[in-house]
Amino acid sequence: MNKVDLLKNLRNVSQGNFFSTEVPKATKEDEKNIEELVRELESEGKIKLRECVQREYSVYLHGIIKYADE
Repeated sequence: MNKVDLLKNLRNVSQGNFFSTEVPKATKEDEKNIEELVRELESEGKIKLRECVQREYSVYLHGIIKYADE
């Protein structure tokens, strides 16, 4: 998964500006990769993350998508 795919996924599951999704992971490296992608999207101003919960087989993400620049 890359940054563009993650952002598309978040836009598809969003309701208005809010999103809530679980991204499946297979390894600890996947978990770190997802966290890094989310940090990059936040630093670029595309999303505002409210919650990131590490679960056994997925990473739960909850936040706001910023639509100012598509």
